[in-house]
Amino acid sequence: MQPSTRVSRPGRHRPAAVLLALLLACAPLVACSSASDDGPLSVPTYDPGAAASAEASESAAAASASASAAASAEAAGVVTAESLSDQELGYHMVSIPKDLTEAQIKALVDYVAYDQVTWRIWSTGQGIENLPAVATGDALVTIEQDARALNGLRLHPPLRVTITEVSVAEDGTYAELNSCSDRTQVTVTDADGNDITGPDYQGYAEYHVIMVPGPDGNWLTTAETTVSNDKCTAE
Repeated sequence: MQPSTRVSRPGRHRPAAVLLALLLACAPLVACSSASDDGPLSVPTYDPGAAASAEASESAAAASASASAAASAEAAGVVTAESLSDQELGYHMVSIPKDLTEAQIKALVDYVAYDQVTWRIWSTGQGIENLPAVATGDALVTIEQDARALNGLRLHPPLRVTITEVSVAEDGTYAELNSCSDRTQVTVTDADGNDITGPDYQGYAEYHVIMVPGPDGNWLTTAETTVSNDKCTAE
């Protein structure tokens, strides 16, 4: 029997509903320090339309590059924690299970593609249009809603991820995966660049993920349940 596809929203490294509520509620109550970088002394004329177009192009190109790198590693039969990392994005894969089958590797690679697309959204505000290629069902709806509710909130790397288990149903109807997010060094800023991280956000969180086959043969994440919001069994 296929497992329940319930989506759990609290605590993800992505700012899900509970995290958004936490940040928005605590922001007016804390003394925020500026986290913005010093800009150049002279600034060229700003063209909002051109800037938005450039950002969208850069986001699409970066997401495509990440997916291509993972796909190339998978095709070559060499999938390592390093090959699943994206240094530019600040997404670091710490470790993955050993001796995975070809089917498990495929599920792992497709999950990482999903995780990197969502991390790009939370850390840069870009790439929402890439979600349908990596997510479906309740997960897609939930993340799209959360992404549109960011209002300038940003999570800042490094994010460190450990995959502790990957399994694929014998009939190929679903895959399951356990993931640990180390967000001890992740910080949060508001739309003005003020640090509103708060003491409750930095730490470890563990998730159980369910994926289903997509129309193009890739695995799509359909549910993500929080197992623990303060520790990981792998830690």
